[in-house]
Amino acid sequence: MPAELVNEAVEDYAFINTSAEPPLLQELIDATNENMGWPQKLSGRLVGRTLKLLAALTQPKQALEIGMFTGYSALSIAEGMPAEGRLICCETNPRAIEMAQRFFDRSEHGHKIEVRFGRALDTLETLGDLELDFTFIDADKRSYLQYYEEVKKRTRPGGLIILDNVLWSGKVLQPESELDDILVETNQRIARDPDVENIFLTLRDGLNVVRKLK
Repeated sequence: MPAELVNEAVEDYAFINTSAEPPLLQELIDATNENMGWPQKLSGRLVGRTLKLLAALTQPKQALEIGMFTGYSALSIAEGMPAEGRLICCETNPRAIEMAQRFFDRSEHGHKIEVRFGRALDTLETLGDLELDFTFIDADKRSYLQYYEEVKKRTRPGGLIILDNVLWSGKVLQPESELDDILVETNQRIARDPDVENIFLTLRDGLNVVRKLK
């Protein structure tokens, strides 16, 4: 398996030639690198600006994030949402929530974000008949297929579901574990789902952008 999915020089070029995130998000990156374990879980500029742009294009009023970590992707999505939009974020790490909330409180878009502590599947059960316009999934990979199916039920026609890490460091090409197989099955299920259309982007660790048709 290759050590890197995209040539490092090519990725650096893409990074440099992508619009920069706001200074507050750059500060959040530094704080995450300094204070949190597994800082690579943070989405980063290429994924973050993609999420912001997709949100700006679709103007979701009801959005969901499964796997918030320290809030970089949440703030990116909220930046693109309308002023009255609401983004519900699911997270199980109290330290990550504490850091994220500090940055939400300093952001002009922080009022759009509502953090829910606990398992995402449990939080989904509390949403009632809420219809989602936009969802970003970046959490426990073992539950990816469940997340997709549950979110799809709650997504309006025309709404977006975006899944991160769908290349799984290239392991989907030669799956060797149950976890690898789950990612493979999730990707195949989406590609064959007649209720959606999707584009599988080779952006960083893979980004699957799904639009519900009906």
